[in-house]
Amino acid sequence: PAQGSLLYLDTLRAAFPQALAPGGTALLSWVPGHPRAPAGWPLPTLYCTPAEAGALPSRAAALQVQLLFALRARALRVLEAGLATELHDALAALRAGWPGLAEDLALGRLSPQPGLPEDVRGRLQALLAPDATRAAELRAECARGFEGIVQRLWPQLEVVVVGTAHGTEQLYCDTLRQADCKGLPFYCPFYRAAGALLGVNLWPKEPMPRFLLCPDWAFCEFLPCPAEEEQRTVLLGDLWEGREYGLVLTARPGEYRCRAGEVLRVAGFYKQCPVVEPIRRESQALSVRGESIPEERFCRSLCRAVGLWPGARLVDYVCVESALLGASSGACAPHYEVFVELRGLRDLSEGQRYKLDQCLQEDFPIYKSFRFKGSIGPLRLHLVGAGAFARLREALGSPLPMPRVLREERLLQLIQSTVIS
Repeated sequence: PAQGSLLYLDTLRAAFPQALAPGGTALLSWVPGHPRAPAGWPLPTLYCTPAEAGALPSRAAALQVQLLFALRARALRVLEAGLATELHDALAALRAGWPGLAEDLALGRLSPQPGLPEDVRGRLQALLAPDATRAAELRAECARGFEGIVQRLWPQLEVVVVGTAHGTEQLYCDTLRQADCKGLPFYCPFYRAAGALLGVNLWPKEPMPRFLLCPDWAFCEFLPCPAEEEQRTVLLGDLWEGREYGLVLTARPGEYRCRAGEVLRVAGFYKQCPVVEPIRRESQALSVRGESIPEERFCRSLCRAVGLWPGARLVDYVCVESALLGASSGACAPHYEVFVELRGLRDLSEGQRYKLDQCLQEDFPIYKSFRFKGSIGPLRLHLVGAGAFARLREALGSPLPMPRVLREERLLQLIQSTVIS
């Protein structure tokens, strides 16, 4: 709703007074086949990014073009991304291809690339002009390394706005905060589920997003967690602070009532309306023997294991249940197959690989019990090549967040082809 956009803009201006400067926002977002005003906000003049750039048929081409237009604007105040993964992948493209981007800036051109039709390239190139000074700044900053590169390239930047900063996207936010976007606040303005806008974040400077549920945006019901014997939904006025609930949603009159698969925690109340934190998605869990390890808790165990590998930084990962691999998983008991992309470490010893299995046993007694009995086999850890997950997101062909627990055989085959050890 327009009300949500206006609430977002008012909250952003209150927290960051210069954030609404005309042309002071750059957008990195892929919405294939739907050219429109960037992000649909009522003030498109905020953006230095052409709307057409985000509608290209190729995700990689869209992010590359949007990055080039963002680099032209030294006085950016806001860097906005539809997903944290899109910002992550755009900055990875900067890391890999900054000499070519600097040359395009200096010459005022847009180089041909796969997924960029020639007629669209011509229209977008007409908006560019040579800027040798900015190209020299880009070369100088990239030559110094990429720690804190975002604030060095855009010294007036106040905030990074991302469409999703929880669930599967939280790892990317944490990675960006620690390296490329060091020193900058991340603001996730909206909470959406099942295609409906449900709430707004009125606290942009807090590190963990919390959302005020707006009662007239959609009809929401809530199932208490853990599930009670008799499943009965409760309404907004019946929620208790500190409890977790599964979301049941009817987005508009006439649409089906459905379980959204989201679990929320009530963090408090604001003017009698509940303020919630998304905790997890019910479908994102590993379970080969009924142990049901949620994705976000698996991620914590993985991050703890990575901390035991000197010099390693986790870039990305997915995990699958061995049944999806069929005969290629071997003759051992059902187990987890984990595919990890690391930075700073090229290989792992068998002892280091076992650390993840050990962390899971320490964090999940039921997993340890199954491992002791032999009904769950040892976890297998695979390292994949740099950029493997960016290519996987391109293959998905969807602007939605990528699942961490893979259940599609075609995607698994793609990620298997990038394994290096």
